[in-house]
Amino acid sequence: MGSDERMIEGFTALTLTSGDLEAAFVPDAAMVGCSLVHRGEELLGLRGGLRAYVAERKTMGIPLLYPWANRLGRTRFTVAGRDVNLDSVTPPLRRDGQGLPMHGQLSGIGGWQVTRHERGALAATFAFGEAGGLTAAFPFPHTVSVEATLEAGTLTIATTVDATGGGPVPIAFGYHPYLRLPGVDRRAWVVDVPVHEALALDDRMLPTGERVPVSVEPGPLGDRTFDDAYVAPAEGRPFVLAGGGRRIELAFRSGFPFAQVFAPAEDDVVAFEPMTAPTNALVDGGAALPVLAAGETFRAEFSITVE
Repeated sequence: MGSDERMIEGFTALTLTSGDLEAAFVPDAAMVGCSLVHRGEELLGLRGGLRAYVAERKTMGIPLLYPWANRLGRTRFTVAGRDVNLDSVTPPLRRDGQGLPMHGQLSGIGGWQVTRHERGALAATFAFGEAGGLTAAFPFPHTVSVEATLEAGTLTIATTVDATGGGPVPIAFGYHPYLRLPGVDRRAWVVDVPVHEALALDDRMLPTGERVPVSVEPGPLGDRTFDDAYVAPAEGRPFVLAGGGRRIELAFRSGFPFAQVFAPAEDDVVAFEPMTAPTNALVDGGAALPVLAAGETFRAEFSITVE
């Protein structure tokens, strides 16, 4: 095993390094970001770990939520002129406490082909097709690529979708970066959530279609919790988590007009989640759901900067 690889829970993780920051990703587990170490300390919430992510679809680290992020209100619906039936997905989809399917079909899945790996860059591609019954449930064949670069204290993750299957491809994916500040009490974590518009949610945590003005007071997290949907900050202004002499900024650089912020009471993590479309957009449709025509390409990018 080379110096740019390490074993984590029995999986080969490919690493990127720049100065005092190291990131690691696992192609055999849906390119999940499984580590972000700064000055020897882990900044990602690893929760149940890699094995639970692969076996039980329990999210951790920086998972790609694909082809949809967060919840769907139904398992059978029509989008972009095609019928979707998620009831037969194997292994079964992860579901929330109300039985709604969550976080897509690719959680923990292998089959990613690494196309580039060097000290500061990693790229891999996945063919979303018949293998594993993917298009039997979600009938939109295409390719998706993930490129991670690490330079000068910034990890940038770019995701590209190519509509190579001769038909349309709805775009509703996102990421769920679980961030933490090691050695700092959660109540002392300082957060900046620079949003101005929220998506109203119903009792199933699905958007109602209404948008409301909102202001989130920057400052210590204290006893506050979040599981809220927003329009992404204008002009790429970053979300911030700071404390203990460390500052983490997460910026939506392009292609992510919506955000979910998650900070539960029972877990010392904060997630600023970039989303290409609102929760449940595949079911609701509408102008907020991008749909690629055959032959088109979509790219979205976010970054995590550590100081």
